[in-house]
Amino acid sequence: MAVTSYTEEFTSTVTPARLFKALVTESHVFIPKAVPGGIKNIEFLEGDGGAGSIKQTNLVDGGKLKFMKHRIDVVDVENLYTKYTLIGCDIEFEKVESVVSEIKFEAAPGGGCVCKMTSEYHVKAGYELKVEEVKEGKLRASGLFKAVEEYLVAHPEECS
Repeated sequence: MAVTSYTEEFTSTVTPARLFKALVTESHVFIPKAVPGGIKNIEFLEGDGGAGSIKQTNLVDGGKLKFMKHRIDVVDVENLYTKYTLIGCDIEFEKVESVVSEIKFEAAPGGGCVCKMTSEYHVKAGYELKVEEVKEGKLRASGLFKAVEEYLVAHPEECS
């Protein structure tokens, strides 16, 4: 099995701790409020949000996907770091076995946050994943980040 990986960096005026809370530890509560047109709800199928938990993100009707399941591998609140694995969704990926993502939230010089995300696409034997095929996932990740950031800026009392 081959692995194709990419790294993405996002910057924000929002503090690392608030973004981590919104996108990681309180994601099941916060993200459906921040992205009501895309995400119906997020529920834990196993666990309480710590390492080993399985969570399912249910998307609004009419899109390409209905749900995605992630296994939470690491949640390090002190270091604002998380690692999780996409383990399933309602459509079968032809080429991809799983996607492992790591996200680190760091203070930016002058304030705000730098969010560093690395995703590894574990490609099924006999297949090759091209950069163009990863673009959709990258766009989805950046869109979610920006929507959450905008919501946090507009609602300073949230995730504080």
